[in-house]
Amino acid sequence: MSVSGTGQHPWHWRADRDPGDGSLDQTFPSQGEAETWLGECYLELVDRGVRAVSLLEADRLVYGPMALEPE
Repeated sequence: MSVSGTGQHPWHWRADRDPGDGSLDQTFPSQGEAETWLGECYLELVDRGVRAVSLLEADRLVYGPMALEPE
């Protein structure tokens, strides 16, 4: 489940390319919730031209860029 805004929920994704739909403006309360969201939405991101994402906790890079490759 995602939560809009910043502050309380520092986990968020950064794309190599803005998909233009605001989908990556979401923040999450935990790493697991951020990863679950990506697992559910990555094909839509690929369809919008995103080819890689990075996971951040506030401003700290946790991992990435990670390629989004459809199965």
